[in-house]
Amino acid sequence: MSLAEVLPAARQLTATEKLKLIRILAEDLETAKDISPLEPFKVYDLPTPYDCFGAGAVLMEALKPSDASQQ
Repeated sequence: MSLAEVLPAARQLTATEKLKLIRILAEDLETAKDISPLEPFKVYDLPTPYDCFGAGAVLMEALKPSDASQQ
């Protein structure tokens, strides 16, 4: 079955069912051996914008010139 066949059905799921599907697929990937470059049972730290208050200030500064040009 291809992704194009699965997506329409997956999009019709409720939010709870979608979360369950995500968990099932993640568990399947966790035990799979051919998911290079990821290694099974290894923890990967991913940077996120949470608690990065400086990032918000930089974004606000970046938006100031575009705000001025729209007025």
